[in-house]
Amino acid sequence: MGENREHRSFYLDKDIMADLEEQRRKVEELKRKILDQKRAASSQKTAEESARLDAEVETKRKAEDEAKRAEEDAKLRAEEEAKRQDEEARRRVELESKRREEEDARRKAQEETMKKAEEEAKRKGEEAARLREENERKKALLEAQRQAELVAKKKAEEEARRKLEELERERRDEEERKRQEDARRRAEDLKKKAEEERRKAEEERRKAEEEQKKGAEEAKRAAEEQALEAARKPSEANIESCRIYSQVLKLAWRDAKLGNDERDILALLREQFGLTQKEHESLQQEVQIEIYLQAITDVWQDGVITPQDSELLEQLRDQFKISAEEHLRLEKQIRREILKQKA
Repeated sequence: MGENREHRSFYLDKDIMADLEEQRRKVEELKRKILDQKRAASSQKTAEESARLDAEVETKRKAEDEAKRAEEDAKLRAEEEAKRQDEEARRRVELESKRREEEDARRKAQEETMKKAEEEAKRKGEEAARLREENERKKALLEAQRQAELVAKKKAEEEARRKLEELERERRDEEERKRQEDARRRAEDLKKKAEEERRKAEEERRKAEEEQKKGAEEAKRAAEEQALEAARKPSEANIESCRIYSQVLKLAWRDAKLGNDERDILALLREQFGLTQKEHESLQQEVQIEIYLQAITDVWQDGVITPQDSELLEQLRDQFKISAEEHLRLEKQIRREILKQKA
């Protein structure tokens, strides 16, 4: 504000000085004319000329006085104008400062209100999420216990069915043994008979022996293949146990962390289902890959990955021990499926 006032005073003083300079120039011009007239009439100086010259001198004096008064009036007006402008600038500065203070106070009040509202919303959201998570966890535990009871019941039924199958298999084996024994006896009878008729039907006996030998080998091979197929085929109860165990694993790993309670439940289920550590690790790896695929699908759904999404995927990779190459393969697969769905 001081600099503006100095600039205004400078321009006002400059205007006043220009007016004064003009007045001085006119006075000097008038003096020059008077001197010229005096020199021109010096030889013919009369009383009338003297009076005229005195009148011109008086006019000059009046003009100088008028110029001084004009200069003083201009200075006075300049000072009054400068004061008025300073006062106006000071008033504007005060109004602007007051307006800014009121604006800052209103903005701070709005920010405080918004901050309180956000904190309250965040607190309510966290409380709702915690209650929802607790309810889901309780439901999962109850469901796991119910499934464990069902599996135990099915396992007992499977054990009884297995014993019946063993008895049936033993009966079939006994019948097969008797059939083989009968076949052996018939073969011996045929052999004896063939010996008696050897000279008459040597060719027929040789063919009959070859066919009999081939049939016995085929029967033996069929029995062996049937036994191998029965050994390779998993039982229905074992498949159901693996399915239930996988569901419990999904519930346990859905937040990418495994608590002590969840570990105890999984250990109890493994013991009841008769699952080995190798089977547990295989099923757990399948569940972790499935959870990671779902996470990639969620973050790529809108086609853009945010820094928060990248951090979440990195935490899951560390937790599930997924390599960078496996991550790239899975991500490429998910992106291709999303593009196919959009197309």
